[in-house]
Amino acid sequence: MGIDRNTGLRGAGRLGLRAAAGLLATHVFALPMPAFAQQATAAKQSGAAVSTTQQAGATQPAGADDLYATGDDTQNADGTTTGTVPAEGTLPATPLAAPLADPRADPMADPMADADGGIAQDPDFGRQNLRETRLDDPTTARIRREDDKTPGIRLGTMVLRPAISQNIGSETSDDGAGRETRIFSETGLKGTLTSDWSRHQLTIGGEGYWQNTISGDTEDKPRANLNADLRLDLAGDTIANITGAYNYSREDTDDPNAVAGASVQSAVNQFDGGLSIERDLGLLRGSIAGDVTRWQYSDVELSDGSTLSRSDRDRIRSTLSARVGYELSPALTPFVEGTVGRISYDDTADANGYERSADVYAAKVGVAVDLGEKLRGELGVGHERQRYDDSRLAELSALTVDGNLYWSPQEGTDIDLAVETYVDPSTTAGINGARVNRLTAKLEHELRSNLIARLSSGMTLTNYDDLGETGNSKSYLAGAGITWSINRYLDATADLNYERTSYNYGGESTDLTALVGVTAKR
Repeated sequence: MGIDRNTGLRGAGRLGLRAAAGLLATHVFALPMPAFAQQATAAKQSGAAVSTTQQAGATQPAGADDLYATGDDTQNADGTTTGTVPAEGTLPATPLAAPLADPRADPMADPMADADGGIAQDPDFGRQNLRETRLDDPTTARIRREDDKTPGIRLGTMVLRPAISQNIGSETSDDGAGRETRIFSETGLKGTLTSDWSRHQLTIGGEGYWQNTISGDTEDKPRANLNADLRLDLAGDTIANITGAYNYSREDTDDPNAVAGASVQSAVNQFDGGLSIERDLGLLRGSIAGDVTRWQYSDVELSDGSTLSRSDRDRIRSTLSARVGYELSPALTPFVEGTVGRISYDDTADANGYERSADVYAAKVGVAVDLGEKLRGELGVGHERQRYDDSRLAELSALTVDGNLYWSPQEGTDIDLAVETYVDPSTTAGINGARVNRLTAKLEHELRSNLIARLSSGMTLTNYDDLGETGNSKSYLAGAGITWSINRYLDATADLNYERTSYNYGGESTDLTALVGVTAKR
């Protein structure tokens, strides 16, 4: 009986051990399998270090061997806790060498740690080539958005994203004296070239559009622009930008400086160059920038076949600006800026005998906002003054409002707002120039993943002083368009634009343009 009793006890013990082993196995295999797969590689890499540490007699912290901890206090079977361990998907840099600290306890310990102890998914993480720009650069968000839409062609350490378009358009113009309609074709070439370097960055972008009138008498309106920006990441949180640009357009027939009755208005060539240096001084951000702009005007073709020189309008504008911003927070930076400059005409006097070279002074205050890709931009209010060499021309001053704002209220919706004030020099005898205020708004919305709708609007106010008030005008612009991505490399587009200009002392002109076409891109 004693033997049978002992045998029964041993059998019951074995059953108890098997039950405990079964519960343990159930606990192990009930763990989340995705987490196990996520940690498998990291566990193999740390295995050698674990064995070495254990052989040396190092003490393993409680809970450190649990690769699937959630970042919160781990509850044991006996009701105790083992302390906080790394969040899911992370491993200590030196396993088992020291107790693991809660990354939330010291936010400076890991600037990439999020509120849950994990690693924030920053798209620029590990990349030195961040797109730092001047405070007043309005194009950064747009360039980044465009770069993400096409794969591009890799050329060594550069990425080229070209596109070519072909459109058929109709334009109807009415200036009060009569209505004219033309049918035309428009060929466009566009592209960006962006570097992919570990430091510094070069961005080159350009587009050009050539028109050919198929029927009608209205003149063609070709246009082109090219710009380049080289950013240099210097030592001590210092950034330098070297910029260059070229713009080509033809002067509108309704421009106050246009020649009445001309068959072909003057072509405007604009060249820009600049150098800026920005330095981060903790809460202060300072920058100094020099900019040079050159305007050249071609001859005007008159209706009788002769030409009229417009070289007396050729000029250079040189400015030097300094800005200081104070960082109230990473998202909000108020600033003050001052500018001095000079406008120098090639000819000492224009065709009417006026010396239009002038000194330029400007100042403004504003604020820059940076909430990442969702909201960024700046707005500044100031005053600009031009003092002409010719005493017969009154000093021209203007209250300036300049700014830009990019806002993405939701994924797939982008809004761009811009406001600017500038001085447009006059060619009329005795008139110094005009103050031009312009406001534009653009909206893009993804109706579907391959269907994008566009809306645009704008308003331009032109105001002269004294004798020039007859040229005061208001212009309004409204547009709508849609782009259908047939595939990754081919888009179909349709656009409709309406522009109306009304003059304060009577008269108005309207333009209605419709375009349909295709764009091939890479």
